[in-house]
Amino acid sequence: MTKRSPFILEHGQRICRAINTDCLPGMSEYVKPGTIDVVVTSPPYNLGTAYGAYDDALPRNDYLDWTDQWIGTVAERLSDQGSLFLNVGSKPSDPTVPFEVLARAQRHLKLQNVIHWVKSISIQEEDIGSASPLNGSVSIGHFKPINSPRFLNDCHEYIFHLTRSGSVALDRLAVGVSYQDKSNVSRWKSAGNDRRCRGNTWFIPYRTIRSRAKQRPHPATFPVKIPQMCIQLHGLPDNSSSLKVMDPFLGIGNTALACLDLGVDFTGFEIDPDYFAEACRQIKTVGSESGWSHEEESTKGALT
Repeated sequence: MTKRSPFILEHGQRICRAINTDCLPGMSEYVKPGTIDVVVTSPPYNLGTAYGAYDDALPRNDYLDWTDQWIGTVAERLSDQGSLFLNVGSKPSDPTVPFEVLARAQRHLKLQNVIHWVKSISIQEEDIGSASPLNGSVSIGHFKPINSPRFLNDCHEYIFHLTRSGSVALDRLAVGVSYQDKSNVSRWKSAGNDRRCRGNTWFIPYRTIRSRAKQRPHPATFPVKIPQMCIQLHGLPDNSSSLKVMDPFLGIGNTALACLDLGVDFTGFEIDPDYFAEACRQIKTVGSESGWSHEEESTKGALT
């Protein structure tokens, strides 16, 4: 496979880099140990997904050994107060993958939070309660239906939040929600700004599309809102350009798009040249709308 030069956008002192290479040699070449504040990523789940340049049906032990290797490399590049947000899903007939991946991750980092990414949910009218603005039963979101007398439709995935110490302070209210019962605003001292912790259950549906090939040309990608919320939860410093984010499995670029929106530094790796090309297209389009400029390869593409 022909490797391309790093694709670079700049905005003042901020930089967004996408690199078409395997993340293991890529991280060693382009990212210094201890320099990354946030990693948000969704690796292949080894469930037989039809990727273009990756075999997603490895023997389980080979897959877990590879997982151990790349998470170990990520852990080396995290700062002392850094966060890894690791999105892992499964399929009804093979539900143990997330837990086996987590076991390997915990060889290198400590599990601090478990976030449940809910992609679809149904709530019955009798469970809503009279104080809710909703009327009647509701079903919202998207899922892949299965025809099986044994399994339930899979409507959620895990996001494991891992850190070096397990005690990294978070900006919980950055992704908080308003109180439904406004009497709580005066009841609790901490509720004065009408904001509370969202909790560890995040309902984030995919947007409705007409053509998967044209609008989502990747078989397994998360919405931009996932990395955006993870980065906000970790916490944006007053000088947001000092925050460095990385995604070892860039796909079509959604973590990069979140970083462009938040105005933080980004480095991402993608092994598939077609996904990489689509990521670069999206990054350039979104970046140009908010003042980022495309730069040719320079010393900024080297180890940082």
